[in-house]
Amino acid sequence: MPSLLNARVWNIALRTAHLAAMGVLFGGYAFGVPGERLLPGLGATVATGIGLAVVESGGSLVWFHQGRGLVTLAKLLLMGAVPLFPDSAAFGILLGVVVLASVGSHMTARLRYYSIVYREVINCHGGPGAGRLADDMKDEESES
Repeated sequence: MPSLLNARVWNIALRTAHLAAMGVLFGGYAFGVPGERLLPGLGATVATGIGLAVVESGGSLVWFHQGRGLVTLAKLLLMGAVPLFPDSAAFGILLGVVVLASVGSHMTARLRYYSIVYREVINCHGGPGAGRLADDMKDEESES
């Protein structure tokens, strides 16, 4: 049980830092702060995003080919592209990241846990919606 508690604490701490860093970054571009002044915010956003991916994967590579991992990898790819574009385009890229984050966070568990490698829903016993997914899968088994 201590490792589960530690994972939860790390998840909350990293998510809080991630939201703060992304808020600074997105707001900075929205209000015309030069991109070079926002590089620390970009670095903090990417670093905390990677940290969240590590914590949420729970040491399993399955996470990376599930819907939840694919959305996160897409966001990281877009974040890495920000410095390659002019500041005017960076805001649009970050807006896309915010949309992906919102959609990814509110996808149904069936989409979040769907593996494109195995072409089925794989419950990894962790992450948002995992409990509901397990209940749904039990209900389907009892109906069969």
